[in-house]
Amino acid sequence: MPDEKSQERDALRRAEILQAALECFLQFGYAKTSLDDIARRANISRPLIYRKFKNKDDIFTAVLEDLFEKRYPRAEQVLASPGTPRDKLLRVYEILLLEPWDELMGAPMAADLYEVCSRLFPQVEAKHVRMQLKLTQAILESKELSEVFMLAVDGLQGDLPATRVLRRRLQLLAERFVP
Repeated sequence: MPDEKSQERDALRRAEILQAALECFLQFGYAKTSLDDIARRANISRPLIYRKFKNKDDIFTAVLEDLFEKRYPRAEQVLASPGTPRDKLLRVYEILLLEPWDELMGAPMAADLYEVCSRLFPQVEAKHVRMQLKLTQAILESKELSEVFMLAVDGLQGDLPATRVLRRRLQLLAERFVP
């Protein structure tokens, strides 16, 4: 049975691999990123990657899940905190949309990350959409209204705007849904 120090080291190594993989995917795109690229960026051997992940698809899925999963508890805290529905909606979307947008969109292959996710890993995207719908519905109270809001948010991103532009668009949209 692994001791606590060993578990911490494994968790740290996994996080380093995921960060290196994200950087490679954003720089080279999914198709052109190799496990050798990720290993070099993480400063580890390729066989060590295979001890943690089955293949590149497994790493990509883990990168996406890591990118979003860590945000859900913070978004759920917003629901429990005081504030108007509009303020909560904006804070939830700040966490779920604007923070990752800001983190990713300056990279050369950022758009590829989202496109590959929806094309090759629809189950990962569907999981994120379900969670986003749950959080949005907790604020707007209507599933149908929440779905329309989310579709509108998707439309706001179509031209890959700067984060400040997307933030302003989101504010305008929220004002229409929660006056």
